[in-house]
Amino acid sequence: MTFENILDIGRENYSKIVLNSSFPVLLNFWAMWCAPCKPLEPILEYLAKEYKGRLIIGRINVDDEFQLVKDFKIMNIPTLILIKDGRVQETVIGARSRFGLRILIEKYL
Repeated sequence: MTFENILDIGRENYSKIVLNSSFPVLLNFWAMWCAPCKPLEPILEYLAKEYKGRLIIGRINVDDEFQLVKDFKIMNIPTLILIKDGRVQETVIGARSRFGLRILIEKYL
């Protein structure tokens, strides 16, 4: 499945996309082999479309981005981290429903 509205985040573009964003950023730490990550992907794509222009949703592949995994102390996936003004606001471990993620997102818009 292609995700047109979710950005792939890595070390090379993290600062530009996440730290310099004027919008809140929701990061999804995931992996191809992660079964609980799979149902979350279409939910995040839907929310990325819904909140376009107000929120950035990015994904970080834990197998490819060891340094970011280490920096954020990721122990389980999926892990969602909401960042606003360059600071971590909330961390959610495990998949959530569209409704649950809307509640999280709306607090920071």
